[in-house]
Parts: sequence; C-alpha cells; structure tokens
Amino acid sequence: MDLLVGTLVLRPYVFAFLACFLAAGAIDLGWRRTLVFTAWVWPLAWLAEFASTHIGVPFGLYHYTGLTRGRELYLANVPLMDSLSFTFLAYAAFCLARAALGQRGPVTLALTGGVLMMLLDVVIDPIAVRGDRWFLGRIFYYQDDGLYFGVPATNFAGWAVVGIGAIAGYLLLTRGSTGCRPAFGIALYYAVLAFNLAVTAWLGEWALVTLGLMLHIAAAAVLYAVRRWPAVGPGMESQKA
Repeated sequence: MDLLVGTLVLRPYVFAFLACFLAAGAIDLGWRRTLVFTAWVWPLAWLAEFASTHIGVPFGLYHYTGLTRGRELYLANVPLMDSLSFTFLAYAAFCLARAALGQRGPVTLALTGGVLMMLLDVVIDPIAVRGDRWFLGRIFYYQDDGLYFGVPATNFAGWAVVGIGAIAGYLLLTRGSTGCRPAFGIALYYAVLAFNLAVTAWLGEWALVTLGLMLHIAAAAVLYAVRRWPAVGPGMESQKA
C-alpha cells in the first residue's frame, strides 16, 4: 500500500492522464471495452519493455536505473507507471486515427494509430532521457546514445510496432469495435503533447520544441487532408453530376 501511494505521489501526471483515459474510454467505448483495451495494452507494453531491457527488442537496448525502488511500484525491473502510460497513449492515438480515417479498414486504422503514437514519443522520449533535469528523475538510460537527442531510431520503430499491435489486438478482441465518441481521446492526445512540449520548453530544449511542433503540425495537416478526401472523391463527383 505504501508503494502504491508512493507511486501516485511520485507520478501524479501519469495517473491524471490515466483517469482521463478511463473517463473518455467509458464514454466512447463503454466500460467493458475500455477494460479490454487496458487489459490487452498494458501487458503488451510491459512485455515490450521487459524484452527491450534484456535483449533490446523492440525499443532498442536500455536499462532502468532502479533509483526509485522503494518509492514506487515495479513489475520485475520495469516501473509500473511506464508500461501503464501506454494504455492512454495508444487510446489517444487510436481516437485521432479514427477521426481522420472515418470508415477505412482496421489494418489502415492500426497502422495509422501506431504511427501517431510513435509521433508522441518523438517528443516524450528525448525529455525522458533528460529526466534528471526535471521531476521525472533519471529512471533509465540507453546502452548507446542515439542520434535523435540521445534516442536511437530503434526506439521509435518499436513504439510504432507496439502501437500497431495495441490497436490491432484490441480490434481483434472486440471484433472491430471502434466506439462512437473519439473527441475526448483526441483532446487527451493533444493534452499529452502539450504537457511534454511544456516540459521541453521549461528545460530550454528549443530545437526539440520546434521540431516537435513542426512534425505534429504536419501530421495534423495530413490527417485533415485525409479526413476531407471523401468530400472530393469520386462519390462526390457523381453526386454533383
């Protein structure tokens, strides 16, 4: 119980986002499917992290420092909050992909959602490796520094793979259930992005802030164009004729 309370006190922002995910999911997917989403994504993310810290797959080889042991919950060598955060990140990306793609198929939806979750990590991971400069703390480090602000490219490939697996697995388990109200999940996506950009700016990492903003503005423009595409497609032309 002390460790649970310690985890809540040490990582309040994670549990605030988690609460938003549970509330948004209940409105959007219903409680049962939200629990299915959590029950699938959380173990998947934990397994990916456990494997990465031992054999370097899928995120590349990294190690948790264990400096917060005794202050927060760990599952084996992985902090609870780390794998748990994938649930709301995957859900937020899933909602944004649904809003952009409309009635397109589950494969396209899973692929797009995975890429969108990876784009969040383009901002998240570079400041996470600088955790000793803010309230996250130095909780992990990569075996070898990567070229992207200290993060290796394998990490981003791994995030895309896990994001795709998270969404595809949920769609298989629920027979393609995509919910009905993704707006709150989209708000969660951009709230997570804004939080991490704010921390990045606070650290004075302006190159990362600029690049992160540019990537997400470009992604938003592409998603908007995809969303608008049916309005100018063949079906619309035939209606005009």
